Amino acid sequence: MTHFPGDDDDRAASAKPDSAFREALEAAGIRRLRINRAQTGRPRRNALNVSARREAAEQAPLQTQSTLSDGGVEAVTPHQRLEFSIPDLPPRTFAQLKKGHIAWEGGLDLHGYTLDEARIELESFINDAIANRARCVLVVHGKARGYRGSGADYPVIKSHVNGWLKNWSRVLAFCSASDIDGGTGALYVLLRTRADSNS
Repeated sequence: MTHFPGDDDDRAASAKPDSAFREALEAAGIRRLRINRAQTGRPRRNALNVSARREAAEQAPLQTQSTLSDGGVEAVTPHQRLEFSIPDLPPRTFAQLKKGHIAWEGGLDLHGYTLDEARIELESFINDAIANRARCVLVVHGKARGYRGSGADYPVIKSHVNGWLKNWSRVLAFCSASDIDGGTGALYVLLRTRADSNS
Protein backbone atom coordinates (compact mmCIF):
# COMPACT_ATOMS: atom_id res chain seq x y z
CA MET A 1 0.00 0.00 0.00
CA THR A 2 1.34 3.39 -0.96
CA HIS A 3 1.95 5.78 1.91
CA PHE A 4 2.12 9.52 1.42
CA PRO A 5 3.97 11.75 3.90
CA GLY A 6 1.45 13.53 6.07
CA ASP A 7 -1.33 10.95 5.62
CA ASP A 8 -1.50 10.30 9.34
CA ASP A 9 -1.89 14.02 9.95
CA ASP A 10 -4.59 14.19 7.27
CA ARG A 11 -6.55 11.37 8.83
CA ALA A 12 -6.25 12.94 12.26
CA ALA A 13 -7.45 16.29 10.94
CA SER A 14 -10.30 15.09 8.71
CA ALA A 15 -11.21 18.69 7.94
CA LYS A 16 -8.32 18.87 5.46
CA PRO A 17 -9.79 19.02 1.92
CA ASP A 18 -7.05 16.97 0.28
CA SER A 19 -7.46 14.01 2.64
CA ALA A 20 -10.16 12.38 0.51
CA PHE A 21 -8.07 12.98 -2.61
CA ARG A 22 -5.02 11.30 -1.05
CA GLU A 23 -7.14 8.36 0.09
CA ALA A 24 -8.58 7.99 -3.42
CA LEU A 25 -5.07 7.98 -4.89
CA GLU A 26 -4.00 5.38 -2.36
CA ALA A 27 -7.02 3.19 -3.13
CA ALA A 28 -6.29 3.45 -6.87
CA GLY A 29 -2.72 2.27 -6.29
CA ILE A 30 -1.12 5.46 -7.59
CA ARG A 31 2.64 5.30 -7.17
CA ARG A 32 4.62 7.91 -5.29
CA LEU A 33 6.57 10.43 -7.39
CA ARG A 34 10.30 9.83 -7.73
CA ILE A 35 11.03 13.56 -7.93
CA ASN A 36 8.60 15.56 -5.85
CA ARG A 37 9.63 19.05 -4.89
CA ALA A 38 6.60 19.33 -2.59
CA GLN A 39 8.06 16.69 -0.26
CA THR A 40 10.33 18.35 2.30
CA GLY A 41 11.69 15.38 4.25
CA ARG A 42 15.16 15.11 2.75
CA PRO A 43 17.61 17.70 1.46
CA ARG A 44 18.42 17.64 -2.24
CA ARG A 45 21.98 17.38 -3.50
CA ASN A 46 21.89 20.91 -4.90
CA ALA A 47 20.03 22.47 -1.96
CA LEU A 48 22.70 25.16 -1.53
CA ASN A 49 22.42 26.21 -5.18
CA VAL A 50 18.62 26.37 -4.94
CA SER A 51 18.80 28.51 -1.78
CA ALA A 52 21.26 30.86 -3.44
CA ARG A 53 19.07 31.11 -6.56
CA ARG A 54 15.98 31.86 -4.49
CA GLU A 55 17.76 34.46 -2.39
CA ALA A 56 19.07 36.18 -5.52
CA ALA A 57 15.60 36.06 -7.11
CA GLU A 58 13.96 37.61 -4.06
CA GLN A 59 16.49 40.47 -4.02
CA ALA A 60 16.30 41.16 -7.76
CA PRO A 61 13.95 43.78 -9.23
CA LEU A 62 10.58 42.33 -10.30
CA GLN A 63 11.20 42.68 -14.05
CA THR A 64 14.42 40.63 -13.87
CA GLN A 65 13.36 38.34 -11.06
CA SER A 66 12.68 35.41 -13.35
CA THR A 67 12.67 34.33 -16.94
CA LEU A 68 8.99 33.57 -16.37
CA SER A 69 6.64 36.55 -16.54
CA ASP A 70 4.27 37.53 -13.75
CA GLY A 71 2.47 40.01 -15.99
CA GLY A 72 -1.16 39.83 -17.09
CA VAL A 73 -2.50 36.35 -17.48
CA GLU A 74 -5.36 34.86 -19.46
CA ALA A 75 -7.84 33.44 -16.94
CA VAL A 76 -8.82 29.83 -17.54
CA THR A 77 -11.71 27.91 -16.00
CA PRO A 78 -11.26 25.19 -13.36
CA HIS A 79 -12.27 22.35 -15.71
CA GLN A 80 -10.77 23.75 -18.93
CA ARG A 81 -8.36 21.39 -20.68
CA LEU A 82 -5.05 23.08 -21.47
CA GLU A 83 -2.69 22.28 -24.31
CA PHE A 84 0.24 23.86 -26.09
CA SER A 85 3.03 22.72 -28.40
CA ILE A 86 5.80 24.42 -30.30
CA PRO A 87 5.12 24.63 -34.06
CA ASP A 88 7.75 22.07 -35.12
CA LEU A 89 6.83 19.36 -32.59
CA PRO A 90 5.84 16.22 -34.52
CA PRO A 91 2.03 15.76 -34.30
CA ARG A 92 2.52 12.10 -33.35
CA THR A 93 4.60 13.10 -30.30
CA PHE A 94 1.95 15.61 -29.19
CA ALA A 95 -0.79 13.00 -29.66
CA GLN A 96 1.16 10.54 -27.48
CA LEU A 97 1.56 13.19 -24.79
CA LYS A 98 -2.18 13.98 -24.83
CA LYS A 99 -3.03 10.29 -24.47
CA GLY A 100 -0.67 9.95 -21.49
CA HIS A 101 1.56 7.54 -23.43
CA ILE A 102 4.80 9.34 -22.55
CA ALA A 103 5.84 8.29 -19.05
CA TRP A 104 6.49 11.16 -16.68
CA GLU A 105 9.65 10.95 -14.61
CA GLY A 106 8.98 13.39 -11.80
CA GLY A 107 6.30 15.63 -10.40
CA LEU A 108 5.69 18.95 -8.71
CA ASP A 109 2.62 19.70 -6.59
CA LEU A 110 1.85 23.44 -6.34
CA HIS A 111 -1.06 23.12 -3.88
CA GLY A 112 -0.70 25.57 -1.00
CA TYR A 113 1.82 27.90 -2.66
CA THR A 114 1.38 31.62 -3.17
CA LEU A 115 1.78 32.84 -6.75
CA ASP A 116 5.38 33.97 -6.20
CA GLU A 117 6.28 30.69 -4.47
CA ALA A 118 4.66 28.69 -7.27
CA ARG A 119 6.65 30.57 -9.92
CA ILE A 120 9.95 30.00 -8.12
CA GLU A 121 9.18 26.31 -7.48
CA LEU A 122 8.09 25.70 -11.07
CA GLU A 123 11.15 27.34 -12.58
CA SER A 124 13.50 25.50 -10.24
CA PHE A 125 11.71 22.19 -10.85
CA ILE A 126 11.91 22.55 -14.65
CA ASN A 127 15.63 23.42 -14.41
CA ASP A 128 16.26 20.39 -12.17
CA ALA A 129 14.26 18.10 -14.47
CA ILE A 130 16.26 19.22 -17.50
CA ALA A 131 19.54 18.82 -15.60
CA ASN A 132 18.45 15.26 -14.79
CA ARG A 133 17.50 14.68 -18.46
CA ALA A 134 13.83 14.10 -17.63
CA ARG A 135 11.84 14.10 -20.87
CA CYS A 136 8.35 14.43 -19.38
CA VAL A 137 7.16 15.63 -15.96
CA LEU A 138 3.84 16.11 -14.18
CA VAL A 139 2.93 19.52 -12.75
CA VAL A 140 -0.09 19.56 -10.41
CA HIS A 141 -1.51 23.09 -10.34
CA GLY A 142 -4.96 22.33 -8.97
CA LYS A 143 -8.27 23.91 -9.98
CA ALA A 144 -9.19 26.01 -6.96
CA ARG A 145 -10.30 29.57 -7.58
CA GLY A 146 -7.89 32.16 -6.25
CA TYR A 147 -5.01 31.09 -4.03
CA ARG A 148 -3.89 31.66 -0.48
CA GLY A 149 -4.94 35.21 0.40
CA SER A 150 -6.25 36.25 -3.03
CA GLY A 151 -9.80 37.23 -3.82
CA ALA A 152 -9.61 36.11 -7.45
CA ASP A 153 -12.59 34.23 -8.89
CA TYR A 154 -10.60 32.07 -11.30
CA PRO A 155 -7.90 29.41 -10.80
CA VAL A 156 -4.92 31.76 -10.46
CA ILE A 157 -2.13 29.16 -10.19
CA LYS A 158 -3.53 27.12 -13.10
CA SER A 159 -3.89 30.25 -15.25
CA HIS A 160 -0.36 31.45 -14.51
CA VAL A 161 1.22 28.02 -15.04
CA ASN A 162 -0.50 27.94 -18.44
CA GLY A 163 1.07 31.30 -19.32
CA TRP A 164 4.49 30.66 -17.79
CA LEU A 165 5.06 27.33 -19.54
CA LYS A 166 4.23 28.84 -22.95
CA ASN A 167 7.10 31.30 -22.46
CA TRP A 168 9.64 28.80 -21.15
CA SER A 169 12.06 27.97 -23.98
CA ARG A 170 12.81 24.46 -22.69
CA VAL A 171 9.12 23.41 -22.83
CA LEU A 172 8.22 21.64 -26.07
CA ALA A 173 4.58 20.96 -25.18
CA PHE A 174 2.12 20.50 -22.37
CA CYS A 175 -1.45 19.30 -21.95
CA SER A 176 -3.95 18.49 -19.24
CA ALA A 177 -3.28 15.10 -17.69
CA SER A 178 -5.36 11.93 -17.86
CA ASP A 179 -7.90 11.58 -15.05
CA ILE A 180 -5.68 9.08 -13.22
CA ASP A 181 -2.90 11.71 -13.00
CA GLY A 182 -5.08 14.66 -11.97
CA GLY A 183 -7.13 15.52 -15.06
CA THR A 184 -7.63 19.25 -15.54
CA GLY A 185 -5.83 19.91 -12.25
CA ALA A 186 -2.48 18.76 -13.65
CA LEU A 187 -0.30 18.96 -16.77
CA TYR A 188 2.02 16.62 -18.60
CA VAL A 189 5.00 18.77 -19.62
CA LEU A 190 7.33 17.63 -22.40
CA LEU A 191 10.81 19.11 -22.02
CA ARG A 192 13.62 19.92 -24.40
CA THR A 193 16.54 17.94 -23.02
CA ARG A 194 20.17 19.00 -23.36
CA ALA A 195 20.50 16.46 -26.18
CA ASP A 196 17.56 18.07 -28.00
CA SER A 197 19.26 21.47 -27.69
CA ASN A 198 22.43 20.23 -29.37
CA SER A 199 20.65 18.66 -32.31
